[in-house]
Amino acid sequence: MTSKVQDLKEFLGSAGAIALVEVAGTRGSTPREKGAYMLVSPEAIYGTIGGGQLEYMAIDKARQMLGVPLKRGGKQVAAQRIDVREVCATLDVPLGPEIGQCCGGRVEVLIRLVDETRAAELVAAAEAEEDHLPHLYIFGGGHVGKALAASMSLLPVHVVVVESRAEELDGITDAVETRLTAMPEEMVREAPSGSAFAVLTHDHALDFLIAAEALKRTDTAYVGMIGSKTKKATFRNWFLKTAGGTEAEFERLVSPIGGDAVKDKRPPVIAALAAAEMMTALSLHQARAGAEVA
Repeated sequence: MTSKVQDLKEFLGSAGAIALVEVAGTRGSTPREKGAYMLVSPEAIYGTIGGGQLEYMAIDKARQMLGVPLKRGGKQVAAQRIDVREVCATLDVPLGPEIGQCCGGRVEVLIRLVDETRAAELVAAAEAEEDHLPHLYIFGGGHVGKALAASMSLLPVHVVVVESRAEELDGITDAVETRLTAMPEEMVREAPSGSAFAVLTHDHALDFLIAAEALKRTDTAYVGMIGSKTKKATFRNWFLKTAGGTEAEFERLVSPIGGDAVKDKRPPVIAALAAAEMMTALSLHQARAGAEVA
């Protein structure tokens, strides 16, 4: 499994001179929030502060601080090397027609050169953020499972694909964790509080067992199961009469995952719809948890 921390370390280790471009303050409507950042090297970019002219201006200033010649219209502009003592600069940018953006807000951007201390701070912050990512457990590495894993791997979520068949873990994106186990339901019990569970194995009986385990937990952000109305009704009957479940627990089940408004059963489409649904549930759960702590 690769991670965003690994990507950050690789960028810091291979890019040479780097400038940190950070959103230091915002007023009104802005593309990104305070604390969002990007790294700029002479040849590459890591991250984003929202794109558009705001970002282009920040990149130009960062590369100016790095002593990189700028280009305009494909032509190189004379190098604008600055005083070597300038290791920090601030841009106060109105997001209006002056720069071709219509957000209407204002952004203060802080640009600093990255030394070893600042690089270590960035890595430590990324590791702390990664340690607190919400977890999504995808049970089943079939076509929809693979597509869902690929979609969710782009989001701030720790994704775990759980399979009982080793061959189905082939082709899973390297950006997610994989677990091979003969008893997938045990992963439900071991999952951290606030986790989401997407159940889409090759076996309906196994789906039922995993979903029942997830629904009996009271601290989940989301429990979803792939299937039809008939499958959901069959699960309800089994869950209430055989598995000892309650109607209140059953009502927390999302099935089919991704909703039924779009009548398209292609795996990437199901995955896209389900990813939005799951990310919404995880975000709302985190917001509620944060409010309770506050």
